[in-house]
Amino acid sequence: MNFYGIRAIYRFEMARTFRTLLESVAAPVLTTSLYFIVFGKAIGSRMGDIDSIGYGSFIIPGLVMLSLLNESISNASFGIYMPKWAGTIYELLSAPVSWIEVLLGYVGAAATKSVMLGLLILATARFFVPYQIAHPLWMMGFLLLTAVTFSLFGFIIGLWADSFQKLQVIPMLIVTPLTFLGGAFYSINMLPPVWQKISLFNPVVYLISAFRWSFYGVADVDVVMSIAMTFGFLIVCLTFVWWVFKSGYKIRR
Repeated sequence: MNFYGIRAIYRFEMARTFRTLLESVAAPVLTTSLYFIVFGKAIGSRMGDIDSIGYGSFIIPGLVMLSLLNESISNASFGIYMPKWAGTIYELLSAPVSWIEVLLGYVGAAATKSVMLGLLILATARFFVPYQIAHPLWMMGFLLLTAVTFSLFGFIIGLWADSFQKLQVIPMLIVTPLTFLGGAFYSINMLPPVWQKISLFNPVVYLISAFRWSFYGVADVDVVMSIAMTFGFLIVCLTFVWWVFKSGYKIRR
C-alpha cells in the first residue's frame, strides 16, 4: 500500500477546499441557515411538536443530512472529474498508485470535508434552535458512515461523467428529491398508510431516521434496519467500483 500516494492525493484535495472556502464551506452553511430561519423560526414557531420535539429542532437532522449527501457527492465527483477535464489526470495515471489508493485518497478527502461541514452546520444551528444529542457517539458514527458512503457514490459519478452537466444530473434529479421526500421536514408516520409503505422504498428515509434517533431517541424505522440499509448501499458502491476497475476500466480524460 502506497501511503505516500494516498496522503498526497488527500492533502491536495483538502488544500483545494481551503482555497475555496467561500464555495466549499460558506455557501452550504449559509443555505442551511436560511432553512433554519424560514422553517425553524418563521414556520416552526407556528407548528406543533412532532414526537414531542419542537419543529425547529426536529428538522435539524434532516437539514444536516440534506447538506451532507449533496456535499459528499459533489466533493468526490468534482475531485476526480476535475483532473480529467484539465488533463492532469495523466500525472495521476503515471504515478505509482493503484486504483485502491486513488479511491482512498479522493473518497477520504471528500468524506472528511463533508463531516467537517456537517459539524459546522450543527454548530450554526445552535444560534437558531435548541437541540440535544442523546447518543453523540452514534451521531458521529452515522455522520461518518453516510459521508463515506455517498462520497464513494460521488466518486462513481465522477468516473462516469464526461461533462460538468452530468455531474449535476443525479444529485439534482434523484438525490435531492429523495432527501426532501425522505422525512427531512416531516415524520413519515404523518403520512397515510399507503404512502408510509411507499416511503420505505426511499433509501434516504433510513439515513434520516437513524440520524434523528441519535439526536432524540425517536425514529420512523428501526435503527438496526437503517444501519443495515446504509452498509448495504456502501457494499454495493464498493462492489461496483471493484467491478469497474477489475473489468479493465482506466481513468481517462
